[in-house]
Amino acid sequence: MYDEKIELLIDGKFRQASDNRTCDLINPATEEVLAQVPLASDQDLAEATAAAQRGFKVWKAMTAIQRYEILMKAAALIEARKDAIGRTLTLENGKALGEAVPEVQFAADATRWYAEEGKRAYGRIIPARMPGVRQMSLREPVGPVVAFAAWNFPASNVIRKIAGALGAGCSIVVKPAEETPGTAVAMARCFQEAGVPDGVLNVVFGDPDHVSSTLLASPVFRKVTLTGSTAVGKLLQKRAAETLKTSTMELGGHAPVIVHEDADLEHAVKTLVTFKFRNAGQVCTSPTRFFIHESLYSDFIAGFVDLAGKIVVGNGLDAGTQMGPMIAERRLDVMEGFVEDAVSKGAEVALGGKRKANRGFFFEPTVLTNVPEDARILSEEPFGPIAPLLSFSSFDEVIERANSLPYGLASFCFTRSGTLAARTEEALDAGLVGVNHMAVSTPETPFGGVNESGFGSESGAEGLEAFQRTKFVTEFAL
Repeated sequence: MYDEKIELLIDGKFRQASDNRTCDLINPATEEVLAQVPLASDQDLAEATAAAQRGFKVWKAMTAIQRYEILMKAAALIEARKDAIGRTLTLENGKALGEAVPEVQFAADATRWYAEEGKRAYGRIIPARMPGVRQMSLREPVGPVVAFAAWNFPASNVIRKIAGALGAGCSIVVKPAEETPGTAVAMARCFQEAGVPDGVLNVVFGDPDHVSSTLLASPVFRKVTLTGSTAVGKLLQKRAAETLKTSTMELGGHAPVIVHEDADLEHAVKTLVTFKFRNAGQVCTSPTRFFIHESLYSDFIAGFVDLAGKIVVGNGLDAGTQMGPMIAERRLDVMEGFVEDAVSKGAEVALGGKRKANRGFFFEPTVLTNVPEDARILSEEPFGPIAPLLSFSSFDEVIERANSLPYGLASFCFTRSGTLAARTEEALDAGLVGVNHMAVSTPETPFGGVNESGFGSESGAEGLEAFQRTKFVTEFAL
């Protein structure tokens, strides 16, 4: 049973859309309709915008300690409800419950981080050139924020925006994905119960293109933040430019992973299988181009296929499930297209390659070997449970291949050599680099890409700064 009531949150009130428009919320594991998602009307969006404008004045005027206390209460509520919210997340997203509950815990941890970091929005005193002058650089909230979050991480994508904005002293209107609304609504209830003033946090749903064009046209909002595709990021950036909004764009990736000749093969295989098929590969930092040194290639394939073949695929609520479904049927068509294209150009299917089950949007864990360079999957982000394995022979060669795409979000390498690790870290053109492990996202560390994977960072001190602006004050004592 799906227990979360899906509502808009506008000016401190949870309610349905003013014109009662809705869309179906589908369980990707069963294809059943879970609930109706309210779609905000133009009137609703106008009310949310006005509420954020009023809420910003109230929230900004509060002290950092006052905001801290409210955010800490919200974090405690999220943590206390993590099992229930995690179940909601699994029902609407499909990922295994063992992934969903820790993601909600991440949301609680991130909220605490921003609560603490908000108390450290330090400025600085700059020595003056003249006597009697005091010069100060101050950090202040940028203003009302409009945010858009993708469906693949319904808790962490949303919380980085809510907690980051509120921690900096901003109000926010956030539009989570219509595929996964309940997780965001459940967390929003925690913030409201914690005492966030009316209008500071607003949650809306609706047609993405219409909502973004409407909200971004408003001069009320001074900041836009998106987790989504590169194509959507470019579109929102153009719209934001009309009113010169600052922006943070966490966009698509196509993460290379390099397994060097001296790597611990068993560790590399186990780590990469676990992270490749997490959330059915629907992860922007998922390894998607596997470059294996030629001396390890055959053994790596054997080990990788063996472990991947043991992954338990099923409903995320079922005990023992390790990989759930894709988010929607449209994604199954995309996966089949990648496999058919690669095979037609000479690749071999070492595992999987097909839809799985008669009900639900399941695709088999898939491994492709001897993938030619002109295969689409090596240039287009797959965002699914397909691992293309390739071999390489030299450092310069693999770095050139790894950096050959316009993306630059995550990248990884495996080696026992500190020297080789340092060379690889420096050479990879990416915002995130993981060496011998894949944990590139924590509440206290910056998360963001470069090039066509976006710009700006979420999380860490950098994540708070993204919602701030600088004010210079100079005083002359009379």
